Amino acid sequence: MKSKERAIVSLLCATTICVSWRGFRSCSPPQDQRPCACERCLSKDDPCFMKRFNKSVEPFLSANYNLSEDDFNWWKRLQHEKGNFRTFRATVARLFLVIPLSPDVLEPSPDRCRTCAVVGNSVNLRRSHYGPLIDFHDIIIRMNAGVIKGFEADVGTRTTHRVMYPESSVDLDNTTHLVLAPFKILDLEWLTKALTTGFKGRSYAPVMVLNPAFIRYVHHTWLENKGTYPSTGFLALILALHMCDEVSVFGYGADSDGNWSHYWEKIRNKKFKTGGHPGNTEYKLIQELDQQQKLKFYTGF
Repeated sequence: MKSKERAIVSLLCATTICVSWRGFRSCSPPQDQRPCACERCLSKDDPCFMKRFNKSVEPFLSANYNLSEDDFNWWKRLQHEKGNFRTFRATVARLFLVIPLSPDVLEPSPDRCRTCAVVGNSVNLRRSHYGPLIDFHDIIIRMNAGVIKGFEADVGTRTTHRVMYPESSVDLDNTTHLVLAPFKILDLEWLTKALTTGFKGRSYAPVMVLNPAFIRYVHHTWLENKGTYPSTGFLALILALHMCDEVSVFGYGADSDGNWSHYWEKIRNKKFKTGGHPGNTEYKLIQELDQQQKLKFYTGF
């Protein structure tokens, strides 16, 4: 009788282990079935995150991408563009005569962990000593006129991608990808001229242009149409979620007094906020993504 009881107990234990193992495997697929080699990959298993994150959205324009007229009409209202859809398409066609036909991106792989550092321009970077940590990442995205020289200990030394628009443009070396954030047809014309007649005497690594449909997606899906349109910094952050498997975020948010200022400047206008950008909404979303472990947010001081 006792031997029969032991057999039943053994059978129950074996069944429990098998059920538990199947449950574990359904949550944590084997390495060769995972989309990346990181400890944690962006996953469709998280319904809260996937409610916003749309993998099918094309972040960059390419020669084969056809922007819809509806997306164009939304985009043209951002800065009161007067050109029509035909003018836009002709301008894009001319642009792809001088830039690569498709974006130069690091593709996902089960045996690779693509790490991104998104480096904002907040004064919170000052005295942070994040420089070595930032430089450790595969892809380092900066935006606009973010200064490196003199601040290397806090912001690092490397840049692989710089997101900017013409009014905030800086000279780049030939190892840094220019990622243009266009808000009007004139921005696309500026890029064509910059690459054909020269821009401050330097050449660029492969150039990439943010898709107006991607800008709309960030504004509508992520920011729920708050503000006029997303900040360059927030566009860069969502872009990183689409380009990388692990994302670290540095240099975002207002200072301890609520001022939105740059780490390389001494603030003069202490009433300056974020213009048409929903800064507080963007900051809260970054905090939320950090809590969901979809990115790592380094707040500074």
